[in-house]
Amino acid sequence: MMKLNRRVSRLWVAVAVSLVSIAAHAVPLRIGYWTSGVSLGLGAVLETGDFLKKAGIDDARFVHFAEVNAPASGLAANVIDISFSVAGASAFSIAATGVPIRIFGATAPADVTFVAPANSAVTSLAGLRGKKIGMSPAGSSVALMTAAVLRANYGFTPADYSLVPGNEARLAQFLAQQQVDAAALRSVTVAQLTEVKAKRLGTLVDEWHKLTHSDAMPYLGVGAARTDLVQRDPQTVAKFIVAIHAAIEWGNAHPDQVAAILQKVANLPANDAHIYAAHWAELNTISFEPADIETLKREQQIFAASGAIKGTLPPDVFASEPYQIAKKIIAGQKP
Repeated sequence: MMKLNRRVSRLWVAVAVSLVSIAAHAVPLRIGYWTSGVSLGLGAVLETGDFLKKAGIDDARFVHFAEVNAPASGLAANVIDISFSVAGASAFSIAATGVPIRIFGATAPADVTFVAPANSAVTSLAGLRGKKIGMSPAGSSVALMTAAVLRANYGFTPADYSLVPGNEARLAQFLAQQQVDAAALRSVTVAQLTEVKAKRLGTLVDEWHKLTHSDAMPYLGVGAARTDLVQRDPQTVAKFIVAIHAAIEWGNAHPDQVAAILQKVANLPANDAHIYAAHWAELNTISFEPADIETLKREQQIFAASGAIKGTLPPDVFASEPYQIAKKIIAGQKP
């Protein structure tokens, strides 16, 4: 009788575990991203394609954010579980204040070019003292990185220039209407400029290399998830990384289809959509090698030293396990 009770007890434990597993899978994975910037392209491809299902994520719900720092706020408020487009500075800030998140990937290279109208007297970043500079809003990674390089490389303080905030489309408009003296734009936006002839003043990558005395690629955006998801189900985070990798690879191989998706989902003009697709590889990545983690740590230290963000990062904020799992899955898929 005792053996029977033990068997029944084990059976109930197995049933309970199965029910918990089923319940966990019944809840959709809430994926958030910024739809007013360059992450729109990868998000649109993820949503319209079957990359998530092929990676093993059968139930997902996308949450759209119109503001660059909103995905971080969404994680903090438990509105979303995971995002591939969290502004790095925002991720550092909320993690330092105790919000339970983990960073699992570097996803947005600092592909930013500083430009001015071709007829402007400004010929270099040093000439921007006292000028209006259009860029992503205060608190964004672009704004904080720009502030850091202008301070370190040219001796600027925040009082030495005016930040005019806006998304990429608005910044291009500001430049064309001469409402700003210069703008920090993604390369794809520079390529799309038609209403104004612009000249390059420099790139954020080059200025960052000058500041850090290294050739490491800086990142504007990261992949981040709520801590409970990473701890409870690192496999799902790994599958998400696999899906992102597959979507990026597909986009590299199918620029015309990427352009078609952008025309349909984002209502981009055909020419702009094709320009965006041509810059796909420069805009999207997913990596979390030791060098990437060290770069992100360095970014946070520079932001904190400048006073732009407060606090110290938790020692376990960088979660590399999902990326390592994903690498093995991807390696197993190759012929």
